Amino acid sequence: MADRALRGMGLGAKSFEDEEGIEFAARQELGFDCPSGHHFEVTFAIEAELPTEWECPRCGGMGKRSDGTMPEAKDVKPPRTHWDMLRERRSIPELEELLAERLDVVRNTVHY
Repeated sequence: MADRALRGMGLGAKSFEDEEGIEFAARQELGFDCPSGHHFEVTFAIEAELPTEWECPRCGGMGKRSDGTMPEAKDVKPPRTHWDMLRERRSIPELEELLAERLDVVRNTVHY
């Protein structure tokens, strides 16, 4: 049985089936230009959502679409600061009262 083993065959995705009778999905090619001046095309299915950026296969830079389509601007909310988080928990009168208490403690502390 060992002499009938397949020799020289790699394991994995090799198939001996022919492509006769197979209907491929409809495709479209989309061009991209990277900052280094490289132009490349990527094939997508017709029903695929088309990206606005793609990594350049030559230099690794992010290529933008050649047809000029730009990514949608996303709403960017400002980062929350410590003051914002404090204001969520305390009102201004409460903060003024706490400040007065702490100032009183500091002023009445004996310094050597």
